[in-house]
Amino acid sequence: MKKQTSLKNPLLLLLTATIWGIAFIAQSVGGDQIGDFTFNFVRNLIGCVVLLPVIYFFDHGNTTPAPNESERKKENKTLLLGGLVCGTFLCLASNFQQVGIRYTSVGKAGFITACYIVIVPILGLFLKKKCTPFIWVAVVMALIGLYLLCIKDGFSIGKGDILVFICAILFSLQILAVDHFSPKVNGVKLSCLQFLVCGVFSAIMAFIFETPNIHNILHAWQPVLYAGVMSCGVGYTLQIIAQKGMNPTVASLIMSLESCISVLAGWLLLNQNLSRRELLGCVIMFAAIVLAQLPERK
Repeated sequence: MKKQTSLKNPLLLLLTATIWGIAFIAQSVGGDQIGDFTFNFVRNLIGCVVLLPVIYFFDHGNTTPAPNESERKKENKTLLLGGLVCGTFLCLASNFQQVGIRYTSVGKAGFITACYIVIVPILGLFLKKKCTPFIWVAVVMALIGLYLLCIKDGFSIGKGDILVFICAILFSLQILAVDHFSPKVNGVKLSCLQFLVCGVFSAIMAFIFETPNIHNILHAWQPVLYAGVMSCGVGYTLQIIAQKGMNPTVASLIMSLESCISVLAGWLLLNQNLSRRELLGCVIMFAAIVLAQLPERK
């Protein structure tokens, strides 16, 4: 039983990475059909609704004693604040990413987004969190990889690459916010609330900058449902289940494979080919991602 469990968890995380990697395809297709802000508005509200039965299931099976009134109010206040902060960062990050994907390939977007794995520990310095020597080497490698992947002849850089890199920074802030709030509240409830906040803010931008149309949304039901149900709802739930009892370094390393899967998905489903220079940049960036996960020897 122990061996089955140790094999099952990595396979579930690999499935999570696959779901998130293919989601770049859904984002690319869905954004073209219904608009970027409208797509994020609908997918996040679907993700919120999908997590509601998950919350009910966990609450129904919870056998721990209920907190007293004071503790419950404090936890609810922290949950609301965490949902607002995490949801705001998620809204900004996902919309920068969604608009950026319009001007770059799915594979490049996946790898540039993966820079959050080396950005997070750098931002953590401001929170007095130390970085291992591996991190600093990984940062240099990631910069080299980004240069090969994004910088064109004459030191030009695509608009989509810039938008997706801003998204990577914002996702780093969102990850740090989740890291701060998740130990204090229920993780699934926090995720559900951040999807709600992200969906509402995206809806506001959609009605300002776009013209949401129910006919177009229904026409794009496949990428919308995939991004909402699979990427938001199923992907996050699988992550929670699979990470339980696993080494977090191994878990995050497996999940970082979503960047590779996004390249393969773009190649197989959208016929988006990368040049040798861009492929070399992808390889170096993935090596940086792996290096960033290595623990420091004591």
